[in-house]
Amino acid sequence: MDETLRDKLMTISVATLATALYKRGLRNQVIQGVHPVKRKGRNMVGPAFTLRYIPAREDRNQLVEFRRADHPQRVAVETCPAGHVLVMDSRKDPRAASAGDILVTRMMVRGVAGVVTDGGFRDAATIGELDIPAYHNRPSSPTNLTLHEALELNVPIGCGDVAVFPGDILVGDEDCVIVIPQDIAGEIADEATEMTAYEDFVVERVKAGTPVIGLYPCTKDEYAQEFASWRAAKGR
Repeated sequence: MDETLRDKLMTISVATLATALYKRGLRNQVIQGVHPVKRKGRNMVGPAFTLRYIPAREDRNQLVEFRRADHPQRVAVETCPAGHVLVMDSRKDPRAASAGDILVTRMMVRGVAGVVTDGGFRDAATIGELDIPAYHNRPSSPTNLTLHEALELNVPIGCGDVAVFPGDILVGDEDCVIVIPQDIAGEIADEATEMTAYEDFVVERVKAGTPVIGLYPCTKDEYAQEFASWRAAKGR
């Protein structure tokens, strides 16, 4: 991933990115029901590396399967590229344990940028203390290791009712996660950077007592002129 693009997206909220995508007709890009295990004070940014689960069948998904060297979950942990985000389609089922603290620790050590599931994590409290952004539906029961079967790597998936294609750009903030199509990520980042500058100006004005009408959105020339002066003074 281009590091200039990554740096820009590290400073932009999911809400602002959602607005920029909405302007292009993309209205369903925020992964639903998925939130940070623990807030990190920084964004998660990286291309998607995907893992798809299906409902387990008892003759295929016993505990012994985890001993296999080619088990897709284990392979995902060991092959998700550094700087990427592992995104798991766990069928929006928090009963399903998508991973636990040992696997997430391994990804952290390997330089993975983050991990997202619309299922649950085991050992969520421990994962929250790790230095890797992690997002889930809610903690799963520690007994549900075989409820779903990990099946395919790096294929298109659905996570929290959003289509995720390998290479799409994932951005997570302290609220939630959004999916940006790879081919427009640069232009979205540029537009959202401009939007963020104006929003910061607006917040300052609102805190100083300025009414929002005409200010947000900007429909008065006086505010456009004030913003230009503010921006010059702030180096924004």
